[in-house]
Amino acid sequence: MNIEYRSPVTLRQPGLGDHWPGHERYVVRANAMVVVPLLVGDLVNLVDPEGLQSADIVAFDDSSEVSTGSLGLPTNAKGDLLATMLNGHSAGAYKIQNKLSGFNIDLANAGVARVLEGETPAGSSITFQAEKEVIVIIGAPGKPMEVDQQNPPTDLIAWITRASPQTEVCHPLPDPLADTVQEFRIAAGTAQSYEVKSGQYIQIIDVDGRQCSDFQCFDTAKLDKGIERCLDATVTRTLMASAYPGPGLHSKFYDVDLTPVVEVIQDTCGRHDSFGLACSSKYYDDLGYPGHVNCSDNFNHAIADYPVAPRGGWMAMNLFFNTFFDDDYQLYSDEPWSRPGDYVLMQASRDLVCLSSSCPDDIDAANGWNPTDIHVRVYDRKELFKRAIAFRKTTDAEPVMTQETGFHPETSKLTRNFVEYNGYWLANCYTNQGAIEEYWACRQAAVMIDLTPLRKYEVHGPDAEQLMQYCVPRDMKKLAVGQVVYTAMCNQSGGMIDDGTIFRMGKDNFRWIGGCDGSGLWLREQAEKLGLRVWVKNATDQLANLQIQGPESRQILNQIVWTRPDQASVEELNWFRFSVARMQDDTGLPIVVSRTGYTGELGYEVFCHPTHAPEVWRMIAEAGAKYGIKPMGLEALDMLRIEAGLIFAGYEFCEQTDPFEAGIPFSVPLKSKTDDFIGRDALEKRKVSPQRKLVGLELTGKEPAAHGDGVFDGRYQVGEITSAVVSPVLGKNIALCKMNIEYTELNTEIEVGKLDGQQKRLPAKVVAFPHFDPNKERVRGNYEQS
Repeated sequence: MNIEYRSPVTLRQPGLGDHWPGHERYVVRANAMVVVPLLVGDLVNLVDPEGLQSADIVAFDDSSEVSTGSLGLPTNAKGDLLATMLNGHSAGAYKIQNKLSGFNIDLANAGVARVLEGETPAGSSITFQAEKEVIVIIGAPGKPMEVDQQNPPTDLIAWITRASPQTEVCHPLPDPLADTVQEFRIAAGTAQSYEVKSGQYIQIIDVDGRQCSDFQCFDTAKLDKGIERCLDATVTRTLMASAYPGPGLHSKFYDVDLTPVVEVIQDTCGRHDSFGLACSSKYYDDLGYPGHVNCSDNFNHAIADYPVAPRGGWMAMNLFFNTFFDDDYQLYSDEPWSRPGDYVLMQASRDLVCLSSSCPDDIDAANGWNPTDIHVRVYDRKELFKRAIAFRKTTDAEPVMTQETGFHPETSKLTRNFVEYNGYWLANCYTNQGAIEEYWACRQAAVMIDLTPLRKYEVHGPDAEQLMQYCVPRDMKKLAVGQVVYTAMCNQSGGMIDDGTIFRMGKDNFRWIGGCDGSGLWLREQAEKLGLRVWVKNATDQLANLQIQGPESRQILNQIVWTRPDQASVEELNWFRFSVARMQDDTGLPIVVSRTGYTGELGYEVFCHPTHAPEVWRMIAEAGAKYGIKPMGLEALDMLRIEAGLIFAGYEFCEQTDPFEAGIPFSVPLKSKTDDFIGRDALEKRKVSPQRKLVGLELTGKEPAAHGDGVFDGRYQVGEITSAVVSPVLGKNIALCKMNIEYTELNTEIEVGKLDGQQKRLPAKVVAFPHFDPNKERVRGNYEQS
């Protein structure tokens, strides 16, 4: 008998790959630095993922003497490494300097080894090895990028291979957020009680990833009166209208008296559970594991010294527990989403007695089949931690906490209603205005909209045009310097990776502005595959952008924007053109102003460095006051873009939607562009045999449709609502819909399904798309013809 042995399938877990025995990864942020201890023989591979980013390296021995030479690197650059890092206003640089000063290390006057200089391509690297024990400091220096330049400082990655690795995976704890007042480890399968004061912060850390931790707390003042009042998951879900709170407006946990007990300040995981109880003896008994250690019994033991009655099963907030309901409302669980070092930071709303566990469940996927430790830190109430959610460009990327845009110092004076969008806090609507008032300001006067989270990638080099020509359907050979074009970006099957605009900054210089980092990474991947001499650099953090939209936008900007004689003035600037300009006069703040927008109105976008953003905001607001300009948030923006038929990722398109289905067939000029581009063959086939098309609907009555609602012909679904709004300017109930091609003719009557799709139907018909200003007269500034 011949037996064929097959290799086991390799399971990829990119979220867990930062550290494994003897191998570590450290991200050196642009304009920041990292400090890492090296032992004899440790090997460092320093990689520049984007290219054109130099690195500064300095090492100190145990005598606090500069020992960069022991890494085989010459000290070839002078200057203040600390000051270089502070070009990016890095708070981490201050912390590092303070820590090093305690060891008599003078970072400010240390000479450095500057490496990776010159026209280094993406993926360039340098390797060096420690000849003795040292502390190495690696920095990614850079200066603020001017808006018309393409030289943003970008991140580096240091891979360290240890000469004497530990035999087991040892994930380092994240650095403390501040000085701690309590800190302790909860061993796998145990629980612990602890007390915190009102205003103090509780950080619960998943040390090795994929580990659940039940959290519960009691109001100390009520316990002293013999009243048990603890965090109540049902009350919290009801008041927060959410499965569990998160950083932002809906962030608090409550007890049964409707009193807040803790507030979530930061969360790097974003996946938890509030429906199930902490695991109990009954759970294990019923599955055939009698006597199994469990969180509920552990809680009973941990709280025994307090006047709290024991429970057979404890209600709790089950941090990092990954649960979900299927279509039949069956509750399931799977491995947690948490990675090593992920944490939740909460602030106590009153004096509390707290309980935290490290769940012992090893009989299913709840803890990745391998229970591990939980770490708890408590910080003083005097600390000020910003609300934040972790954002990752890719699954295996380091988390970046939610950022504030350059305009936030001004927008935060006008509202507290912020929502997380693409890694930034953006205003949803403004106090004493609201979405409807902001909407009408855009239609009748002018508005200011902070859209800094849009991703900006600088594409430059001798082969830049070749790369862009191959990566988008639009014809880049026809794009003039100073011109902008809107386009889709597609994969090989014709599905849309992203949509965005391309600015031609020069003969070999482009700026891609899209909705996600995936499109920028895609450009860099294609450049590498083709072997092109071109750089794709992320400049999102170097460019804040403010949309000024509405009939009065031209008049407002014309007063305060200065342009050189070789650049079009605001008055002269045509649709989809841009000018390099300054605010006020030839000595003013540098900006780029483009005739683009996302509202269907005459409008502009102003790009500036984030450090200039507050002043740019104030200047535009002051100039626009007499014209009735108002700040506008995302809620009103969504109403405007739906009326104008402007598409949004995750709603009108995804990676399986082609541009024809998404309602932007004009972005694929198959006849006039003869050059090949990614997805061309697939798009030619899809154009001939379309399956679906984006159409406009008009619904009877005032009950709006919602994203995901089915569209029906009788019992059978023939489409799906992508976006909907009751249009203020049209006075109609409208929607955008992905419709089967057979139902796309005008005036075709269908129904929108509500409830379960069958029990309630809203009559509707197919109408012209877009609903508002279909000839784009207003966006061209032709208001008398609209």
